[in-house]
Amino acid sequence: MANTQAIATSYKVEQLNGIHAFGTTVTRGSTSADTFKAALFLATATIGAATTAYSTTGELAATGNYTAGGVTFNWIAPSSTGTTAFTTPSASFSWTALTSSGAFDCVLLYNSTQANRAVASYTFGSQTITAGNFSLTMPTNDATTGLLRVA
Repeated sequence: MANTQAIATSYKVEQLNGIHAFGTTVTRGSTSADTFKAALFLATATIGAATTAYSTTGELAATGNYTAGGVTFNWIAPSSTGTTAFTTPSASFSWTALTSSGAFDCVLLYNSTQANRAVASYTFGSQTITAGNFSLTMPTNDATTGLLRVA
């Protein structure tokens, strides 16, 4: 089975239960935003809607400036237009001097504060890189193109 792009089904339920905090305006024990990470996965992995948490299984091996677990990022404060709520990471994900351990085509966004629970996976054209730079550029943060949209 190949990687698929999806918001994790478990995340949808966890969001309704108030598990994930994308910003500081939440009502729970802590008012700090959770820590989120983005990890790259090999094209042979099976990341998708059924993924409930980050695991190193199928992850790109740590080489160059890539480390297991990926990079930490912040979300733009969630907003809404019409009936669509949305948020997008505040900056692109970038790695320099990356040498991939094989072809990779998926990034998993996950909440490392909340037991590494999966948020969403996104696929892109398969990449194989030797001592090169790699970036995933974030879209405009709006109801049409925001990376994480709930309609």
